Amino acid sequence: MIHLENVSKTYETGSKAVRDLNLHIEAGEFVFIVGNSGSGKSTLIKLLLKELEPTSGSIVVDGLDITRMKRRKIPMYRRKIGVVFQDFRLLKDRSIYENVAFAQRVIAAPGREIKRRVPEILNMVGLAGKYKSYPRQLSGGEQQRVAIARALVNRPGILLADEPTGNLDPSNSWEIMNLLDEVNRQGTTVVVVTHNREIVDQMKKRVIAMKSGRIVSDEEEGGYANED
Repeated sequence: MIHLENVSKTYETGSKAVRDLNLHIEAGEFVFIVGNSGSGKSTLIKLLLKELEPTSGSIVVDGLDITRMKRRKIPMYRRKIGVVFQDFRLLKDRSIYENVAFAQRVIAAPGREIKRRVPEILNMVGLAGKYKSYPRQLSGGEQQRVAIARALVNRPGILLADEPTGNLDPSNSWEIMNLLDEVNRQGTTVVVVTHNREIVDQMKKRVIAMKSGRIVSDEEEGGYANED
């Protein structure tokens, strides 16, 4: 599903963000990526989204070599990937229904599909009763669930979550992680970048630890590596 071969990224400043990464994530896996700030986690996510180009190496996602992909094909490629961010990135002037429907309108989904799919996905994340609400009327945990619904509404094969619990209290953090676990059980490949040591240690998923742009450990049912 996701295959990186000898991938490096050096910025124009000379900073080496990732160094000779070799990473293989199979379809249906749930993977945590951990490490201190500056370890290369965010750069890895941007490479997978094709927001950045690698300096060297190849990246193949769902059978597509994205390092050779033409610019005009990037929007179509990104439709295969759902993304959840720490800061939710909801449209504040639109209802919850409209926030989720927006992702379907971007791909020109038929109106009848939107009317069927949006309530379905809101029900899955436990917010069916709040479809008329606006982001400001929801708690942080509820806003993140809306963001997850938006990321999943187009049925992507891969969900990337970049610090999805970073702005949440412990109770809401666990609600979000349990939801992501359920999404994974339904067949979506889930990759979570996080600093949340407790969640990583308790969930016992595959854990990839990064330091100074390199992968320093990769463990099935691992814990949060101590990088200090």
